[in-house]
Amino acid sequence: MAHRALMQCPRCAYRGDGIPYFRKAGHVGLLVGLSIFTYGIGGLVYYGLRRRRQVCPNCGLGWEHARDAGDPFAVVAPPTDSAQPEKRAAPAADAPLPPSGVGRRLFGGALAVLAVIMITAGISAGVFEPVVIGSAIGMGGSGLFLWGWKALQERRQSVLQALHRKVLRLATARDGLLTVTEVASELDLTLPAAEKIMVGMDDGFRVRSEISKEGVIYYEFPEVRHQKKLRAP
Repeated sequence: MAHRALMQCPRCAYRGDGIPYFRKAGHVGLLVGLSIFTYGIGGLVYYGLRRRRQVCPNCGLGWEHARDAGDPFAVVAPPTDSAQPEKRAAPAADAPLPPSGVGRRLFGGALAVLAVIMITAGISAGVFEPVVIGSAIGMGGSGLFLWGWKALQERRQSVLQALHRKVLRLATARDGLLTVTEVASELDLTLPAAEKIMVGMDDGFRVRSEISKEGVIYYEFPEVRHQKKLRAP
């Protein structure tokens, strides 16, 4: 009997099945909030956009990013010849980037504009209700925008971490010495972007910049460069 592939969340390492989007309490709360502050229109739009999605029950990442965790019933045979050279495992693929929150920021900005219009109209007409409703919508829009802004910052941080991992893999392949030009060429970056990454990684200990006799600035990774000596008995 064939077993169904076990899926794993790349963000929190949860293994299992995804759940419907609106089984998450936070998503239900947002749906209710949007429905209240937009007379049901925002809630209907939000529900229509998300109702078919599945997410990780642990961290809420879209389940379309889940990957095969391997066969949990597979048995790994022990090596038969200890004299065989050790094979280095292939580097793990980088996890998919988290969402940028652009939809939340746009929708939150639109709600904020609507709130300003309602408050202005209420004050001009001397009517109290539009001011109250507009204030509530403005609060909801501000919260939604800030939520999207936080997602954007998390995405930027994930991009930076992924670049750092690629630089470390490149440094390992180059015996612990890199130049900005090499980083820019191998990672398909501009020279200013590659320089910014290397300067950010330079802490004076694990990564440090030096200048050669020819005046070339290079970056040394001592732990990578001297790993054979460190592992020697």
